[in-house]
Amino acid sequence: MKYIFTLLLTLLFAGAFAQQTPAGKKLLQFSGIITDLDSNRVVPYVTISNERNNEQRSANYQGYFSFVAQPGDTILFSAVGFTKTQVIIPKEVASDSYTTMVKMNSEIVYLPTLYIYPWATAEEFTKDFLTMKVADDDLEIAKKNLSSKSLMGMAQTLSRDAGEISGINWRLNHDRSLNKNMVQTNPLLNPFAWGKFTQQILNGDKTRKDN
Repeated sequence: MKYIFTLLLTLLFAGAFAQQTPAGKKLLQFSGIITDLDSNRVVPYVTISNERNNEQRSANYQGYFSFVAQPGDTILFSAVGFTKTQVIIPKEVASDSYTTMVKMNSEIVYLPTLYIYPWATAEEFTKDFLTMKVADDDLEIAKKNLSSKSLMGMAQTLSRDAGEISGINWRLNHDRSLNKNMVQTNPLLNPFAWGKFTQQILNGDKTRKDN
């Protein structure tokens, strides 16, 4: 009884395996690495589909994959930002494994041109355009830019250039060199200044008495 039960299990597993694998088709280990065609960098987490049985798998973060397939299977590789790549396993493979290097091409998507305007609607643009003050010709624009008000405003806001700063420093140094031997006196210590000041006070009192 024990041997009969073992024989039945063996026949059952053999039948199931025969249903999964068609007659004359052998299994092999299909492995490889997925890289970019231009930079040779690995492409991680690529979706791998076997068109024969619609089985899907995924490569790891290093672009490596390995799974069981059959000779003649069509394998489709797809990833975001890359065009789909198709690899067909040769029908005649001598060993029980097949290794390949899958090259995927970057997909370039040309987006439509986008124009950004400062107006939300055409009505706002029309309103601003009609109220905009535009000079009649280039002569009016030149007169406006060279007016005293415009020049004073630019003089207050614009920073001084290197030539102007150099000229100011040269004049200051010239004045210092001319006046280096001159000593400025204090008017509070000048007796003549005090005498003149006293005379002005007395003259002022006489003027008030005459009035």
